[in-house]
Amino acid sequence: MEARPSLLSRVVRAVLLALYRTRALSVSGQVPATRRCVIIGAPHTSNWDFLCFLGITETLGVRASFMGKASLFRWPMGRFMREMGGVPVDRSSSHNYVDAMVAEFARRDEFMLVIAPEGTRGGAHRWKTGFYHIALKAGVPIVCGFVDYERRRGGFGPAIMPSGDYASDMAKMAAFYATVQPWMPEKMLADLQVQA
Repeated sequence: MEARPSLLSRVVRAVLLALYRTRALSVSGQVPATRRCVIIGAPHTSNWDFLCFLGITETLGVRASFMGKASLFRWPMGRFMREMGGVPVDRSSSHNYVDAMVAEFARRDEFMLVIAPEGTRGGAHRWKTGFYHIALKAGVPIVCGFVDYERRRGGFGPAIMPSGDYASDMAKMAAFYATVQPWMPEKMLADLQVQA
């Protein structure tokens, strides 16, 4: 039986969800059929994206996980980070965190890993490819998570099984995200390309 989250985790989560409800977003799309997948959190242009995504996953009953640098999982923050869904990784090399997440998928029956492929909310030139390599090596689908501020909705779009053909798979994702308006449209990538 899983231990009850700490008081700190429960209070922080309750406050964040209360803030999310002030956004009055409708939630659309289907919960992924598999409970093992990489969920793209995109476009990521504002701190509101995290808050909205937390609320969307809560509404849909998805227990999402995220990566965090290992130093954040030491005392006194370690328990809190894990209870919020964090998984510690060594980010000194892209291979380290890709392999660590593939191993995490191998050891869990349920693992829904959320990744913001821009790697920053400040406006990236290209998406980083870690999310793609994790999904490809773990043999799990990539689910297009989104927040569309123009239509005040968010949720999950299509699930794409990575084929190894970056251009083809990215074209499918780009077609979907072309229909979504972020909080700051000027920071959204005009052309979704995979960084080699």
